[in-house]
Amino acid sequence: MRAGRCARTMDPTEQERKWALVRGRIRDFPDFPSPGVLFRDIAPLLKDPLAFSAAIDLLEAHVRASHPKFDYIAGLDSRGFLFGPVLAQRLGVGFVLIRKKGKLPGLTESVSYTLEYGQAELEVQSDAVRPGQKVILIDDLLATGGTMRAACQLMRKLEAEVVECLVLIELKFLKGADLIKPFPLHSLVQYE
Repeated sequence: MRAGRCARTMDPTEQERKWALVRGRIRDFPDFPSPGVLFRDIAPLLKDPLAFSAAIDLLEAHVRASHPKFDYIAGLDSRGFLFGPVLAQRLGVGFVLIRKKGKLPGLTESVSYTLEYGQAELEVQSDAVRPGQKVILIDDLLATGGTMRAACQLMRKLEAEVVECLVLIELKFLKGADLIKPFPLHSLVQYE
């Protein structure tokens, strides 16, 4: 499917201004949820319509420039649901839910994965995508990469093609991008 409406090109100055607005609305919380962890909070970005719009503008510009043909945006539970539907609507494609186990009706496919504190499962409805369809995955943050990798595996189970993984924030020092290889990753804001 071809992305919907035509977007104007964004000049580098406008792109930098939007990026600074997005980055400026990400708040740091030291020692949350446990000592030694620096939590990157997107709540201020979500509260600011200009910053949220800037984030979607930047994601849209990237996707249009990189992937002229794809079928769906698939959002990861739960913060991928904040960005994914808006981006999908702007691009003129459908949105697919990738949920935590037990949240979707009907036949589903699931993948289990390891978290730092145990096991978890993601699932998608079995008829969410057809074999060969092209999907872009989206979430708010890439840390260790386990959740995004599980989402990629789900799409593979359905024989869909993951064309890219998109995130608002990448914690590069945790090397999550290495775990999701060979799937490409694009992040708006990186922390070393």
